[in-house]
Amino acid sequence: MDEYRDEAGLGRKRSSGGGQPRSGGSSQPSAGARRPLAADSQRNDTTWTERAHRRREDRGNVALGVVAGFIGGAIGTWAMSEFQALWSRAVEGFESPSAGGRHDARDWQERNEGGENSNERAAQTIAKHTVNRRLTREELEAAAPLLHYLFGSVLGAVYGGLVERARPAPMLSGAAFGTAVWVGADEIAMPALGLASSNVDYPLEAHAQSFAAHLVFGLTTEVVRRGLRRAV
Repeated sequence: MDEYRDEAGLGRKRSSGGGQPRSGGSSQPSAGARRPLAADSQRNDTTWTERAHRRREDRGNVALGVVAGFIGGAIGTWAMSEFQALWSRAVEGFESPSAGGRHDARDWQERNEGGENSNERAAQTIAKHTVNRRLTREELEAAAPLLHYLFGSVLGAVYGGLVERARPAPMLSGAAFGTAVWVGADEIAMPALGLASSNVDYPLEAHAQSFAAHLVFGLTTEVVRRGLRRAV
């Protein structure tokens, strides 16, 4: 009987002891295990913040891009004007007879259409609808180049804003920009608006001069825009 009581008491002790978890098998993570988890969480938060910051940088600053593009477009227009004047002198010793001279950069048109170009025609059209008269040659001397530079600067501003959304923009994007302006403005819009003769009336060399001048415009715009954006 004593043996049975002893075995029964031992069984109760085992039963009551089996319900308590052992200290070595605790389900709570130790302090040493919690520290790596906290460090991993902090590292993930930092990585996410850095990625978000990079995404904001990659989207760029459109306002600064527009300003840089506007300045680049103005300088690109000047470079284009100088380039096409050098081409005309080299090919046939031509000097622009227009009121704005080489500053309205349409030598390929003037050489094939008797001296007048689309910038002068556009200025006269605007004057007709605003002051109800034609501009004098002295007025055209300022108005035609002004339109030309304004057009180039505005296009540069649009380009500068767009490339901010496509950063990083390759250097050749300037060549693509100049080509797009050549096709859209010189080859299509000017004849369609009656500001230039049909393109079929121009010799191949005139098209080549126009294309090369617009490449100079686009590349110069991109170089200036890129330099300004790196500075600011």
